Amino acid sequence: MIYTRPLLVIVPALNEQESIQQVVREIRAEHFDVLVVDDGSTDETALRAESAGAAVLRLPVNLGVGGALRAGFRFAVDHHYVAVVQVDADGQHPASQIRDLIDAAEQHNAHLVIGSRYLSPDSTLTPTASRRLAMRLLSKVTSHYAGHSITDSTSGFRIICEPLLSEFAREFPLYYLGDTFEATVAAARASYYIVEIPAALSPRTHGKSTAGRIRAISLLGKVLILALFRMTPRIQSAYSGVSD
Repeated sequence: MIYTRPLLVIVPALNEQESIQQVVREIRAEHFDVLVVDDGSTDETALRAESAGAAVLRLPVNLGVGGALRAGFRFAVDHHYVAVVQVDADGQHPASQIRDLIDAAEQHNAHLVIGSRYLSPDSTLTPTASRRLAMRLLSKVTSHYAGHSITDSTSGFRIICEPLLSEFAREFPLYYLGDTFEATVAAARASYYIVEIPAALSPRTHGKSTAGRIRAISLLGKVLILALFRMTPRIQSAYSGVSD
């Protein structure tokens, strides 16, 4: 039972001083432990996260979201947490829905539960036509490997449970879209059970995405090639005990 065992909320953050305090306070109000992984920020992200009640892991250089998450996963495993919830630092994910992720993981005995903005009527973020097309393409690839429909493979709002958590602490994609889409494909290929639930997504409260449009398109092509040619990270199978 996840509710009766240690769970950590991990928030990777790069120069999110304007939003991080509110994000941490909302998570703490739900009575969860919070780890902010400061990914080489040059502003007061770390100080403001600490002042709001989070533990802070400061990375000396910027590793990207995937690198920050992997550091957080290692911290969680080292401190005996059995599950982590991944939450963005920009205020788009409502802390009140963390318990929905936990409930779904327990109900379905799932290793990975994704909060899908496309299943929620309460999402207020409207993607562009080109982004919707890209998301559909990524979702088709993910659904193929998962064996059932996955509508939002790039969602950064998710719960990861043992033994998948330990595998991600050991082997995890470090680049853009690797932390969401590619990690999901790797888990599906290794027979970890993945489910989705509706989760509202709101526009950023401050700042802007770190991935520009041209860079995002090039990296989208990269992760698709890696997935289609089965070049995603090799993690231990959920059942056979051998690498996928």
